[in-house]
Amino acid sequence: MSSIPVILIFDIGKTNKKLFLFDANYQIVYKKIVSLPETVDEDGFPCENLKDLNSFIFDSLNEVLKLDVYKVKAINFSAYGASFVNLGFDGSTITNLFNYLKPYPELLAQKFYKKYWGEEKFSTITASPMLGSLNSGLQLYRLKNENPIAFKNLKYALHLPQYLSFLLTGKCFSDITSIGCHTALWDFKKHQYHPWVYKEHVNDKLAPIAKVNKIQQIEYNGQSFMVGIGIHDSSSALVPYLKIFKEPFVLISTGTWSISFNPFNKSELTSDELKVDCLNYFQYQGRPVKASRFFLGNIHDNQCIRISKYFNQDLLKYKSLEFDLHLINNFKENKALTLSFDTIDLSIFSNYEEAYHALMIFLVNKQIESTILVLRNSNIKRIFIDGGFSNNSIFTNLLALCLPEMKVFSANLAEATALGAALVLHKNWNKSKMQKNLINLKRYKVSKSKF
Repeated sequence: MSSIPVILIFDIGKTNKKLFLFDANYQIVYKKIVSLPETVDEDGFPCENLKDLNSFIFDSLNEVLKLDVYKVKAINFSAYGASFVNLGFDGSTITNLFNYLKPYPELLAQKFYKKYWGEEKFSTITASPMLGSLNSGLQLYRLKNENPIAFKNLKYALHLPQYLSFLLTGKCFSDITSIGCHTALWDFKKHQYHPWVYKEHVNDKLAPIAKVNKIQQIEYNGQSFMVGIGIHDSSSALVPYLKIFKEPFVLISTGTWSISFNPFNKSELTSDELKVDCLNYFQYQGRPVKASRFFLGNIHDNQCIRISKYFNQDLLKYKSLEFDLHLINNFKENKALTLSFDTIDLSIFSNYEEAYHALMIFLVNKQIESTILVLRNSNIKRIFIDGGFSNNSIFTNLLALCLPEMKVFSANLAEATALGAALVLHKNWNKSKMQKNLINLKRYKVSKSKF
């Protein structure tokens, strides 16, 4: 029996580390998911354990290569952003992989923004709201100021996806999808690094920029395959939609955060948009994507706990609820649902069903406020919802109800981030024509409502 040709994708999140094998039709034929314990950095702050992560990569690869049923043709990586791995001149790591949630020194931030044109102007040019360590470029500025010896010994700072590629290829590259993700490194107007990068000699520590579909042919354990340079996870999740759908759309990727992506909005990011958590990413072809963020899943889960306790119901009861237009219309005049749900006295609701529908009205109101930020200045008529809330009939129906001028679809796409990392290398490894039915859409349309 001949082996099945596959592409191997490592999808590295903060919590879960995943491995997938996709066949030529991009169906998942093998997967492995683990959760690795964190370690702490020199300040005692939690951070990724690079030793364990490296072991996961090589141990998993060795396991797969022993499976005669599959023939690995290519490997690529998607991983979370805002995280640099600092390599010395001998290729070894010289610092921890600092956590992007680690507090940034306030005085150092003030020094930086005072030196480089002020917070508002700088943030607008770099499409990078002030996010502390989440602005990964500022991690390098901190390293230079707090640990100049380590900075001197730094050969290259690689974003995590490119570091994973380096592990197999020994080659160092930078990737535009990681550079463009609120790093404070990139001048979006001039399409080059911001002047501060050169003045602080940080440019010397950044590897050459390569295209996202660049590959290296390597030999490993007697086998030969192609290895990509990796891609930032948020940009990767957009790839399947951009490759399959030609008509403009907005993608609402839901989870703990709900991120609205508009790859077709060409308007420049404004300082007012930055203040309300709107920013730019780069899509895989190097074009800006306007995006806005909303803490949807976090708010939803916290309020579900409150509602469940109050009505003495199972925490996951909401999963069995269906959209009830009658309940929606009962609460349409409640102005409090546009403010803050956590201040609402739950005694005003008769039962769990009423309370949950009211919560969803509040969340959809906030979701629309967030999504409108990326809809402005673009003629978009289609919205795709993926992630956890794409299966929530109340959320999807409400969104369609509140945006009657839009065609609202839920998208059934498993592991979009990993699939995107595979698709950017499609022409490099796969001789088959890319399937157009990888994403199943379901349209939501609610009529005859006075909402």
